[in-house]
Amino acid sequence: MSEAYTPTQRTRVVREPQRAVYDRAAAYKILDEGFICHVGFVVDGQPFVIPTGYGRAGDNVYIHGSAASRMLRNLDSGIAVCFTVTLLDGLVLARSIFNHSMNYRSVVVLGTAKAVTEREEKLEALRLLSEHILPGRWVESRHPNEKELKATTVLRLPIVEFSAKVRQGPPMDDEEDLSFPTWAGVVPLRMVAGEPVNDPGLEPGRTVPPYAKQYRRNL
Repeated sequence: MSEAYTPTQRTRVVREPQRAVYDRAAAYKILDEGFICHVGFVVDGQPFVIPTGYGRAGDNVYIHGSAASRMLRNLDSGIAVCFTVTLLDGLVLARSIFNHSMNYRSVVVLGTAKAVTEREEKLEALRLLSEHILPGRWVESRHPNEKELKATTVLRLPIVEFSAKVRQGPPMDDEEDLSFPTWAGVVPLRMVAGEPVNDPGLEPGRTVPPYAKQYRRNL
């Protein structure tokens, strides 16, 4: 269900404000389509931006990794975090180099993350991460054992302060460039799954499951 959101001073889009989207349903659709997020934070004056997988449940996103991870240890201490996801939809070729662009959809979430300590929520978060990448895989895989759970940290980041930004459509050339003798338009881009490749150690007769063979990203 669509839910309008009033941006904060930190999340209001200033550059190209007409591309801003302040709607939870639209932002969540972008998050649910993406695979990789980039997590930004600062430790002792040094900024870091780390790419990692994620999953969403309701108004929270979850990220996970080794319990020894510097990123996860520091984020759990309550420092500010910037979580971003970007989907690239096309190359926009204008008549002038200055007006070249890209069609994209992006989401930025600001806030603080907290470690998930309750066992059932931790397992559910790991299931969400798995199902976000490949629906159907969780039920056919061995689930984490106690040693693996202890070695894994899961962080929950509430989606409280956020904004989305979307660029769609053709080039935006200046009027005086419209007659310039070159092609202009959009080169659409999309992710396409290839044919699954068997693990060399796969037991004989084991076939590729439909969720892998027929994989398509939900749009």
